[in-house]
Amino acid sequence: MSTTEERMQILKMIESRQISAEEGARLLAALDKADRAGQAAPQGSPRWFRVRVTDLRTGKSKVNVNIPMGLVSVGIKMGARFAPEVEGLDVEQITKAIREGTQGKIIDVEDEEDAERVEIFIE
Repeated sequence: MSTTEERMQILKMIESRQISAEEGARLLAALDKADRAGQAAPQGSPRWFRVRVTDLRTGKSKVNVNIPMGLVSVGIKMGARFAPEVEGLDVEQITKAIREGTQGKIIDVEDEEDAERVEIFIE
């Protein structure tokens, strides 16, 4: 079941213009659909798709997004829109890792030009 925290995170992403209102509505609808279907992750199944972007100069986190696995397909499409120019970020690799049930860090890319590090985890 989705939590109030997940819903608030989506609303905050809309407010900060990280995603459009339309994308937020789709995410909220997907949460509702998952709730109605009663989808509970089996024991040991990945539950979170985490994306972390860190400023290499300061070491401070610039982006830290946690997406429930039930919303990952929507999240990957949105993520590709936000970082289309990041070299080494392979959407197919991410999709394959999800399909295979991989857990842990699946992407670790440093963009020296923008001084950013992008890490993606499945937990």
